[in-house]
Amino acid sequence: MKIQHDIVVILVAGLLFAMAAPIVRSVQMPESKGYEPSPRTDKNSMLAHAELVEKAKQGRIDVYFEGDSITRRWGTSDEQYKHFLANWQQNFFGWNAANFGWGGDKTQNILWRLNNGELDNVKPKIIVLLAGTNNVGRISPEGKGDPRIKEITRGIKAILDVCRRKAPSATIVLIGITPRNDNISVMPVINEINFRIAKFADGKKIRYLNINDKLADKDGKLYEGMTNKDGLHLDVKGYQVWADALKPIFTELLGPPAKEDHAPAPTGDPSAKKG
Repeated sequence: MKIQHDIVVILVAGLLFAMAAPIVRSVQMPESKGYEPSPRTDKNSMLAHAELVEKAKQGRIDVYFEGDSITRRWGTSDEQYKHFLANWQQNFFGWNAANFGWGGDKTQNILWRLNNGELDNVKPKIIVLLAGTNNVGRISPEGKGDPRIKEITRGIKAILDVCRRKAPSATIVLIGITPRNDNISVMPVINEINFRIAKFADGKKIRYLNINDKLADKDGKLYEGMTNKDGLHLDVKGYQVWADALKPIFTELLGPPAKEDHAPAPTGDPSAKKG
């Protein structure tokens, strides 16, 4: 009788474990908030981070660009974006500008990178920051109470704070989040975030620059040629609008571009390398 009892106990325990197992597997860690530093742990992002840390160590960087793929594609060594790099060099050669953007990053990922070596001892004179569009995403807005607005605003403020701490002498040029037409219904969210982050500017150490009226109409619809087919990433024409807005600021703060450039060579996507 005891053997039968033990068998029953084992069977019941096994059944309970089997019932509980799917519940355990379905539990997911909540995504970090936009203002909480969080790494991208995939191998490619970690390799890119290591390369950017090494780039930072090379120094001689006067203009430090930070952001996600919209920033990254402009100054990357990737073959598929060589026309963007040509535009970058045409506009910024002589100002020692280096690009530290990484595709797919949200504000929390940028925060983590800045806190883990990518801005240590760089001492740039200007930091250009464009961040937040990946936090907005393509999800339709929930009105003025959309939680993304407060979280992304706070995330951008956190990035500004770490930049001020690690590069106190730099003037930060904060760029308003650019339009995304992959789902134009998110434009009210973007506009509200831009309205809020503009208040972080003091006109001296932090300057706010919004180029959206040059990229898109009053409804946020991007003009022909400003973006590629995805309705989000800029094309050469869009990058030139951005450059035209930045160059007067660079000239004011740094003087005209020199005949030589000492910034580190551009880096690219580790997964795109041959061999």
